[in-house]
Amino acid sequence: MPTYLPAVRYGGPIRSVHALCRGLAARGHDVHVFTTSVDGDGDSDVPLGQVVDLEGVKVTYFQSRWLRRLYWSPPLYRALTASLPKFDLVHLHAIYLWPMWAGAHIARASHVPYVSSPRGMLAPQLIRRKNRLIKEAWLALIERRNLEKAAAIHATSTGEADDLRALGWSLPPVRIIPHGVDDPEPLADATISPDVAAAISGGGYVLALGRINWEKGLDRLIAALPYVPLARLLIAGGDREGHAAMLAELARQADVGDRVTILSRHVDGADKEALFAHAAAFAMTSLSENFGLAAFEAMRRGLPVVVTREVGMSEIVREAKAGLVVEGNPQAISSGLDAILCDPAKRQAMGEAGRNHVVAHYGWPAVAEQMEDLYRSILQTNTSKSMVR
Repeated sequence: MPTYLPAVRYGGPIRSVHALCRGLAARGHDVHVFTTSVDGDGDSDVPLGQVVDLEGVKVTYFQSRWLRRLYWSPPLYRALTASLPKFDLVHLHAIYLWPMWAGAHIARASHVPYVSSPRGMLAPQLIRRKNRLIKEAWLALIERRNLEKAAAIHATSTGEADDLRALGWSLPPVRIIPHGVDDPEPLADATISPDVAAAISGGGYVLALGRINWEKGLDRLIAALPYVPLARLLIAGGDREGHAAMLAELARQADVGDRVTILSRHVDGADKEALFAHAAAFAMTSLSENFGLAAFEAMRRGLPVVVTREVGMSEIVREAKAGLVVEGNPQAISSGLDAILCDPAKRQAMGEAGRNHVVAHYGWPAVAEQMEDLYRSILQTNTSKSMVR
């Protein structure tokens, strides 16, 4: 993993990978994470080059002094070279970054099978939208080989699996294993930050929670508000690219500035639970989302959700009848929001259906068991090949 807890600014993958590792460790596996200490412009306050136990997961951090956007770390490379051949299997989480190349390269040289999780970064619109030429060059020179030589590729949704197969490469088996979701943290007697307390005052808002950037399609969510006069929108999440200011200006131009609140910082713990607890609905209008963990968390907490069809877990929303899947234009988004907000009975039924579905099928123990099954099948296949040779 390029970076890890406590670097939560990087969004859902940090938490989901740790939850998966924690679940595997709870099932009796010896789970090690090799990562960097990069946390934005600074570094996480963690010891370097020594094992740290995080809920049964053995994490080792290495410094990246130069080329930090690629997470380049010679100490990490040396540690992987020495340690990786001792493992049964390697799992790479992310693409386009140096640690993934290093891990795949050393795994192949050591004849250790590896699984790759692209984490939705091979969606065509993401390749085209930003740094297209750089991404295409990296894919051609590095990532294609890394993926084609993997023992398996892990996708979190049918949509992500379809994007992978559409590349036309000679890929190994693509296995769909969804994200899991943690149970809500207790909110009673918890201290809530003043800015969150002010934002949730009055309740009844539509919540959009996650990183604030162009991929999240928050501009089209704001553009939908003029068509839903009674809706109030609360956007919360880290803003590494200064996108929040642009959204605030869009709200002002659309004459809905008084109905849009933006908390441009990472929100966690009691603050996060308070945002969920006082919302009327949850919206995720991303241009591309390999899964959509925040919407999944909203379902677990009994909130109806409105998601665009580009969100990977939209298929689960349909299956569970936990909300509405809409097209990614302001009119369709506004119709979805209006249908939920104006019908309290429907809102409650959708919320309960989503919560029941997530609890029944997507707890982390169940997801860890599915990943364990994938690992076992790979190891059994490798053993059979070795016996044939």
